[in-house]
Amino acid sequence: MHLTDRRGALRAGAAVALTGALTTACGTDAPRPEPSGSPEPSAPGRSPAAAPAPAPRRFPGLPAEIATGPRDRPRVALTFHGQGDPAVARSLLAEAERAGARVTVLAVGEWLDRHPDMARRILDGGHDLGNHTQRHLDVNAMTEQQAYGEIAACAERLRRLTGSVGTWFRPSRTRHAAPAVQRAARRAGYPHVLSYDVDSLDFTSPGAAAVVAQVAGRIRNGSVVSLHFGYADTVAALPGLLADLDRRGLRAVTTTELLT
Repeated sequence: MHLTDRRGALRAGAAVALTGALTTACGTDAPRPEPSGSPEPSAPGRSPAAAPAPAPRRFPGLPAEIATGPRDRPRVALTFHGQGDPAVARSLLAEAERAGARVTVLAVGEWLDRHPDMARRILDGGHDLGNHTQRHLDVNAMTEQQAYGEIAACAERLRRLTGSVGTWFRPSRTRHAAPAVQRAARRAGYPHVLSYDVDSLDFTSPGAAAVVAQVAGRIRNGSVVSLHFGYADTVAALPGLLADLDRRGLRAVTTTELLT
């Protein structure tokens, strides 16, 4: 895809320069988990949240699994699976904020254990923060009780760090949650499971231009896009992607804003 917007190109060039220092670690829940959940280590270095974070909302009339927002408004949701190098995550958040975009981050619990300050950084930027299970395993392959343990363990991290279990739950290693996982998520405090209709495929490391083309060719009003914090191509692609949205009159908002 050819980018003609000079400002977007300059930002893209700056982002590409960042990638030499990046690693490509995979960018792979609420009540306390009942037995079968993973053990709960403490969260060293955690600071109390400045204010309680938003909690999950129920959207009457919408399904248990949500993949898109309204198609009659020029809004989209960029959603990031949260793990990997925190410096990469901060770069992506800063780039989004410079463009006036707000995103949704679905954090892995183990990542929050290692980088507890990221929870407040995400919320302080005006973004949604949600749950992507504790260990980023194949949640659909688990029993309902095991899935509940994974979801609830991450939810407890979020609650301790922010005062809330987070705004959304997205299942790990799958686009769609099995019925048992949907039930486990509701039990853990999430009325809806968040899916998506546009997969950026950034986790395949196809190059920044391919990521932009993949999203730009499929995104439209109401789209929910899957992206990752842990990949260099995502950093390099984001300026061009945001410039493309701007040219098309699409506004990147949090998932909560998309549905409100």
